[in-house]
Amino acid sequence: MTEPAEGAPGAASPAEPTAARPAPRRRGGSARADVEAKLHDVETALQDLEARAREMDARIEARAGRNLPKAIFFGLVLGFALLFSLIVVKQVFMLFGAALMVFTVYELASALRFAGRDIPRIPLVVASLAVVPAAFYLGAEGLWWSLLFGIAFVSLWRIAESARPSMRAPGVSLATDLAAGVFVLAYVALLGGFAIVMTAQDGGQWWTLAYLIVVISIDTGAYASGLAFGKHPMAPRISPKKTWEGFAGSVLAAIIAGVLLAVLMLGEDWWVGLVLGLALVGTATLGDLTESLIKRDLGIKDISTWLPGHGGFLDRLDSILPSTIVAYVLFALLG
Repeated sequence: MTEPAEGAPGAASPAEPTAARPAPRRRGGSARADVEAKLHDVETALQDLEARAREMDARIEARAGRNLPKAIFFGLVLGFALLFSLIVVKQVFMLFGAALMVFTVYELASALRFAGRDIPRIPLVVASLAVVPAAFYLGAEGLWWSLLFGIAFVSLWRIAESARPSMRAPGVSLATDLAAGVFVLAYVALLGGFAIVMTAQDGGQWWTLAYLIVVISIDTGAYASGLAFGKHPMAPRISPKKTWEGFAGSVLAAIIAGVLLAVLMLGEDWWVGLVLGLALVGTATLGDLTESLIKRDLGIKDISTWLPGHGGFLDRLDSILPSTIVAYVLFALLG
């Protein structure tokens, strides 16, 4: 048999099916490639945006010394918990204050132990915890008596520990350890106890809320103005990031917040808010520098890392604790 000639009606044409199909495949592959390219461009843009955001966060953290998003989040959580405890039921504030006092005492005692001071942490926590109900139900007198009993309890505990041979090592100073225990109780339990005493009084919760808002405004004003305009260090050897521009912002924030709160919330004259704001600027700044000096002396950046973005509880209470005295005195005279 003879095969059909090429081009004849019965001849096979293998090139026809292969020549007719590739065109749509190339068009479909090209469209898919375009989509993948666009998705790749979007992904690259998102990665670039994320890298820039991280770089900006790193610059802010390097300048401000904290992780701003975490600091804002945990600050809001603590703020709402504080508002609830003050406005709803005073006894809840007593529990809130007790929790803050326990955590702060424990972390400060731990930092001092890390620096070589052998102070008993559990007895310090027990002594500081006993201050809270005494201050709430017995007032200032109960605060002082509970503080004295707490100092005696912690000191006797440390003296009893020193009877062990391991506690009589040449590098261990009993007198220094006793002084460190007294310092922790006076710095945290005594100063924090005045806020408990004030809150327990009639109308005292509003004064407590007012002075806390003023101190927070002071910290916020110093932070914002220092971040934006800070150029001249205020105390470079103690706190390199604190500037005079930040201090000016804290003074302005304190005056505005103090006057508004005195008139609108406390029902006092405007000059009471002015006095409250200016006095709290001094104590808040002093408290901040004091805590920075403690950390510098101990060779640490933060007292602890329990609060993401904030460091430790004492890192957030450094301005509040000494300011309690000013608020309590003004409340006793005017409130």
